[in-house]
Amino acid sequence: MKKTLTTLIAALFGAALLAQVKVAVHETAADQPVIPKEIYGQFAEHLGRCIYDGIWVGKDSPIPNVDGYRKDLVEAIRELKVPVLRWPGGCFADEYHWRDGIGPLSERPKMINSNWGGTVEDNSFGTHEFLNFCEMLGIEPYISGNVGSGSVEELAKWVEYMTAKGGTMADLRAANGRKDPWKVKYLGVGNESWGCGGNMTPEFYSDQYRRYATYCRNYDGNRLYKVASGASDYDYNWTRVLMNNVRSNISGLSLHYYTVMNWGHKGSATDFDEDEYYDILGKAVEIEEVLHNHEAIMDLYDPNRRIDLLLDEWGTWFDVEPGTNPGHLYQQNSMRDAMVAAMSLNIFNKHTARLKMANIAQMVNVLQAMILTKGSEIVLTPTYHVFRMYNVHQDATSVPVTMPSDSLASKSGRLFPTLSVSASKSDALHVSLANPSVDESKTVDLEFDALKPAVVSGEILRGKGKGIEAVKSHNEFGGKTAVSPVPFKDFKMSGRTLKVTLPPASVVVLEVR
Repeated sequence: MKKTLTTLIAALFGAALLAQVKVAVHETAADQPVIPKEIYGQFAEHLGRCIYDGIWVGKDSPIPNVDGYRKDLVEAIRELKVPVLRWPGGCFADEYHWRDGIGPLSERPKMINSNWGGTVEDNSFGTHEFLNFCEMLGIEPYISGNVGSGSVEELAKWVEYMTAKGGTMADLRAANGRKDPWKVKYLGVGNESWGCGGNMTPEFYSDQYRRYATYCRNYDGNRLYKVASGASDYDYNWTRVLMNNVRSNISGLSLHYYTVMNWGHKGSATDFDEDEYYDILGKAVEIEEVLHNHEAIMDLYDPNRRIDLLLDEWGTWFDVEPGTNPGHLYQQNSMRDAMVAAMSLNIFNKHTARLKMANIAQMVNVLQAMILTKGSEIVLTPTYHVFRMYNVHQDATSVPVTMPSDSLASKSGRLFPTLSVSASKSDALHVSLANPSVDESKTVDLEFDALKPAVVSGEILRGKGKGIEAVKSHNEFGGKTAVSPVPFKDFKMSGRTLKVTLPPASVVVLEVR
């Protein structure tokens, strides 16, 4: 890891210079934005074992289930307070034909999932199964529509099938067991249209978007929030063209950003050294610059911020676990993933003037998953625990913080902060802090504008062991839990200051009253 100026100063005058940080928490600041709960959204694609064996086991499964949905998963997801769930893809969305997933299970046609491992998709989890799952858990559904291989009529009739009270599509829905329409707000018009969704140019996709969006109607009080397929990572031209060419009938523009150092060799999810750890953190927090640049382009064309930015795919992406199908993207989940999640969410919490949704990839058994399953067993990952701890920020008012901008450089030269913080207030003030250092504790003085803390509680998440071994900690099947939150009490109150000591490689969420 490269040495920065602050690191060299610390070496000369003592590590305490870096370990002591003052953070001003401006809880009295007026006119602050609300952190949309949708920032904590999820993504479930027909990919590997995300849907089948993950969310859905079927009503006849020996695995305990609620109408076919894994009972243990339902309970775990309920604890997360998931606000929105994107489905059925991903790349799968642009090969998905919704009529294949309705009607009697025995009559649903099978297809080859050519995007993800060449496995057979039996369509036993379709529109009814997805929307009923969302309804059961109070989750807002986000439908990703087929533009790449579908038709305008197909997507238009899917919207009608889901949301209209009367007509031919409503009659078909009723014949399949659902009389009343569902409420469906979010509709993605295509996915990654620059790649697996059709390999389109931004100019061509702009025309396609306008055409498809025209025929996706609002029925019987249901109002669609239409999302255009946006850019990948640093493709600022895609955003520029869409913002110039699509001026109406659009509510949001998507963006995808994955934390990958080398697409040819992504590295192991659990076997890495300190340099690789800091490289990943540097790549993860680079999302802030990417957000800023896309937002700046959107501001040029939409200064009143009528169109939202949605980061509807993000997260870490490593090599699959040995012995698993390369196309199923199954990876373990370590304390490193938890740190990426915590530092990313702290960034998202500060960008909500334009950023209105984020959907981590993915919910179960795929990429940076919340949950891993194996037969009747279930594992809650370190990332799951970060999302559960951070759900206190959902729909809370953002609280600005000011702090030193000390940073370190990873081996590849990417900068990452020595401390990551965000705060919000609802019924109480919540502060989330992440100390990424593998070997250095940090004493943080939280200095409030007016609040004199009287009651403080908190949780901490960290791995077992010391140094990089703690960061490599992960939870395994068979009850081997190495990472789970515990109460945090290493703080002292004094007037308007709360002194907090963060152990190395730890995530802490505080509630202050």
